[in-house]
Amino acid sequence: MVDLKNQYIKIKSEIDESILRVLNKTNFINGEEVNEFSKNLSKYLNVEHVIPCASGTDALQIAFMALDLSPGDEVIVPSFSYVATAEVISLLRLKPVMVDVCLNSHNLTIDNLKKSITKKTKAIVPVHLFGQCVDIEPILNLARKNKIYVIEDAAQALGAKYKLKSGMEVFAGTIGDIGCTSFFPSKNLGCFGDGGAIFTNNKFLADKIRMIANHGQKKKYHHKYIGVNSRLDTIQAAVLNVKLKYLEGYSLARREAANQYDRQLKDLEGINLPIRSHFSSHVFHQYTIHVKNGKRDLLKKYLEDNGIPAMIYYPIPLNQQEAFILLGKTSGVLENTKILCDTVLSLPMHTELKNDQIDYIANEIKAFFSKQ
Repeated sequence: MVDLKNQYIKIKSEIDESILRVLNKTNFINGEEVNEFSKNLSKYLNVEHVIPCASGTDALQIAFMALDLSPGDEVIVPSFSYVATAEVISLLRLKPVMVDVCLNSHNLTIDNLKKSITKKTKAIVPVHLFGQCVDIEPILNLARKNKIYVIEDAAQALGAKYKLKSGMEVFAGTIGDIGCTSFFPSKNLGCFGDGGAIFTNNKFLADKIRMIANHGQKKKYHHKYIGVNSRLDTIQAAVLNVKLKYLEGYSLARREAANQYDRQLKDLEGINLPIRSHFSSHVFHQYTIHVKNGKRDLLKKYLEDNGIPAMIYYPIPLNQQEAFILLGKTSGVLENTKILCDTVLSLPMHTELKNDQIDYIANEIKAFFSKQ
């Protein structure tokens, strides 16, 4: 699904040199590379504050800790998403409210949100799934009218751009009150371990987030808030400083691979291809097709039997996870979520995909349907 080795080999000398500098200086925690990466990512995203942390999950948890919400407050999340989105909400004794998503984009929509807001709603988490932005401007306007926070989960969409009605383009994660991302190795911008970051243009929130991520302290041994210990270690920052320079190229390579898939698979009646929303660029963290007529699992097995990995993100929706049966809340009928859980299949997608590999994958998919 991901070829991290060949991606590394292409920039090996830069990566090795960057890591070696850290080893020689032995500044493994809060080294200068961490601050340098924070500044570089802030400049790239055109956001005032970037606070690195230990993981994308930590980023979400710290973001919510900074908002002073009360136990029982409701936070709206998409039902079709990775568990971390709702997990941290429950850990903080808030109530995740799972709502349905758009069948084509896999993302939250304003219509589903409107039906789900109550007096207890204090935050919304738009997840920019698979590499494409949620249509977030209407959501942000609705949230402001109702004094609701918007925390973006941009873990799969770093580098994707959203087009505002004004015509201005802004990066995923920089639009709401707080944005969060992950640098897990398979992400579009991935390090060589765990890592994450939090973005905001609000100085008060940024200062508070920095303290919470560092045991609630700004000055050593002076703890203003209850916090956590969540740091991006210096070696990971050194890796990310190198890879950030290539992020635009990585996004282009993913888009070109997606276009090649489209050209090869566009005439197949057994599947629906990923859409491109008019309001967002797509960085294709995943290339996810919908397989019709109940043949998704058969196609997955056929591909694997022919040496092609394929993944189902996500087979069980959040509202049906045992962990959330008592802790969460479902809003409305989640028809689209059920369809997606039964039909989605993600094909190999990464920066190192070659045309002949995509051709092979596409030909095997065609061969499968020719035998049905």
